[in-house]
Amino acid sequence: MKKQNINELFCEELNRLFLREGFKACHAPKVFKALYRQRETDFSRISDVSQKLRHFLEDRFYISSVDGKERQKSQDGAEKFLFSLADGNTVESVYIPEPGRHTLCVSSQVGCKFGCTFCVSGRNGFVRHLSASEIVGQVLAVNKMIVPETISNVTFMGTGEPLDNYQNLMRAIHIMRDSQGLYMAKRKISISTCGIVPGIQKLSEEAKGVRLSVSLHSTDNTVRSSLMPINNTYPLEMLKESMQAFTRAEGMPVFLEYIMIQGLNISGADARSLVLFVQDLDCKINLIPYNPSPYCSWKSPDQAEIDAFRIILEESGVFYWLRKSRGRDISAACGLLHASIRP
Repeated sequence: MKKQNINELFCEELNRLFLREGFKACHAPKVFKALYRQRETDFSRISDVSQKLRHFLEDRFYISSVDGKERQKSQDGAEKFLFSLADGNTVESVYIPEPGRHTLCVSSQVGCKFGCTFCVSGRNGFVRHLSASEIVGQVLAVNKMIVPETISNVTFMGTGEPLDNYQNLMRAIHIMRDSQGLYMAKRKISISTCGIVPGIQKLSEEAKGVRLSVSLHSTDNTVRSSLMPINNTYPLEMLKESMQAFTRAEGMPVFLEYIMIQGLNISGADARSLVLFVQDLDCKINLIPYNPSPYCSWKSPDQAEIDAFRIILEESGVFYWLRKSRGRDISAACGLLHASIRP
């Protein structure tokens, strides 16, 4: 019999299996806790279950992991991790420590198919979805490497489009939240999307209790389509309706990511258009000066341009943050993740 990856199962799924095989239900939480709290990698070392159950686990399952290949630390404290997957592909995660908060930006796919022009993550194209265990595995691996600290927040803002990998994404989140697993609080997990409207609608219907960030970057359909081809399929009007549905269902604002690119989307007219766009939308705006990459000729705005843009927002009563990029010196900032995706 081919062994199954135990890290793909929910605790309740493991519980049902144990009951069918004649084991007590109380063992499933113990095994789950060993895997995710104690980060156990060997069934024989799970000491608080019977030897018979340990043998059963060894016969039926294997414990998966992602292997660390490279670790880089930025001058500002952010760290980038390169992980090798079982098939030889690689993904990157970024750890951002802050006072009282330790965030991990995780990947959801190997490569990306959506071709946002400001982002280098999809330059080699799309390879495949990550499994739930590969997603959670990034958190487990980083937790192990940053002891005694621990990840408090997870944001799906690494390589790939999370809502394009919806099923595996939701399985990973379920495992992260399990009281015997990583036990992460509802509002501590954030999903960032380029604007996959059906995925946002599904999140609204299922009320998963996650935070939602949407890459906006322009309130003009022509400009946004030039930046993000997905806008041709789900233009701003559709996107806004889905975000409004999300805020009604979840009772919390959506976060709008707005990369500021010199000469493209930061004029006074752009700022006023953004003000109008958010008038009837419960949201908070993250302003992100563009992080230059070797693949684009765009430039980051100067301070005077940034100030002129944000002043218009302030005078209109629009809430925003001017976000400082972390890890730029190790290519870990927004839009710069670009792991080698070939074996």
